[in-house]
Amino acid sequence: MKTITHYIFVLVAFLFTSILTSAHALQKDPDKFVVVLDAGHGGHDSGNLGSGYKEKDIALKIILQIGKALEKNDDIKVIYTRKKDVFVTLRGRAKIANDADADLFVSVHCNAHNSSANGTETFVLGLHANQRNFEIAKKENEVIFLEADYEQHYEGFDPNSPESFITLSLLQEDYLDQSIRLARYIEDNFKSQQKRKSRGVKQAGFWVLHNTYMPSVLVETGFLTYKKEGSYLNSKTGQSKMSKSITDAILDYKKQLDLNVGENIYQDTSTTTEVEPQIVDNVVFKVQIAASSKELAPKSYNFKGLPEISREKVGNIYKYFYGYTSDYSKIKQFQSEAKAKGYADCFVVAYKDGNKIDVSEALKSASN
Repeated sequence: MKTITHYIFVLVAFLFTSILTSAHALQKDPDKFVVVLDAGHGGHDSGNLGSGYKEKDIALKIILQIGKALEKNDDIKVIYTRKKDVFVTLRGRAKIANDADADLFVSVHCNAHNSSANGTETFVLGLHANQRNFEIAKKENEVIFLEADYEQHYEGFDPNSPESFITLSLLQEDYLDQSIRLARYIEDNFKSQQKRKSRGVKQAGFWVLHNTYMPSVLVETGFLTYKKEGSYLNSKTGQSKMSKSITDAILDYKKQLDLNVGENIYQDTSTTTEVEPQIVDNVVFKVQIAASSKELAPKSYNFKGLPEISREKVGNIYKYFYGYTSDYSKIKQFQSEAKAKGYADCFVVAYKDGNKIDVSEALKSASN
């Protein structure tokens, strides 16, 4: 009896440790940039079958190559929604990304059309600009119908109804700019590195993008229904080249967010000119120098030596500011200092009684 009790204790301890280990594996490592890679479709959902090729297989091969390349970077953690030919629900894919508190979500697919359409296109979440974008999103979202009890899990969402997409763009609004930036990097790489035809960055209502709470993109790597393009995507060479372009885009995106990397630092050798103070009562000006999903201590060593750093959290995005003054002429000097340190895109923001207002409105009130 004592032996049995000992075995039970060991088993319980093992299971408890395993549960903790599994949970920890999904937790965000604060020292790493977490990328969730999503190979579209899988299992009994083959995706597009244009020209006899299977979208699920091509997407998986591209994703695995991206992951292998990213994993060579010690400061990047890669999580896959699937690494083999299995079916994963849309909500399951989004949950993996959200549970990991990921910095990026990248979903790879292949396109199809009943015409000679060809080329790449990368989507971010938004309202459809045209019927074709709606049809693409509709096709990708219809995987919902392959799931049991989909009515319960997707809260009445209907992939066939344009009205169902109207609210999809709202929750991802905080991440739209960052999503577009990554999408642009990807499409630019397809065009410049691989000489592929780029159809551009587009917006459409993909359910999986709506439910991932981080910058997210869905990449359509080409049309399997266009025989030449399908053959290219089904080849080792094509998959290798497409994965490289996406990998490089992710690394370029990450580089932009690594706020403590002193790239493009230069010394401002211009002389400083004294300007007339322009005090605005009850208004505080700050210079926004960065926005990131990464939380950094507001210390000068994280921001290229700039002092007086403050941080504000909006949704899951952290905004970082330099300076704090009611003197508009002074904040413009701060902006020049930030640009001299490498923050070329920094800009002035204004707050009145703790609420953000337009800078023009603040200056107008000062002149009255």
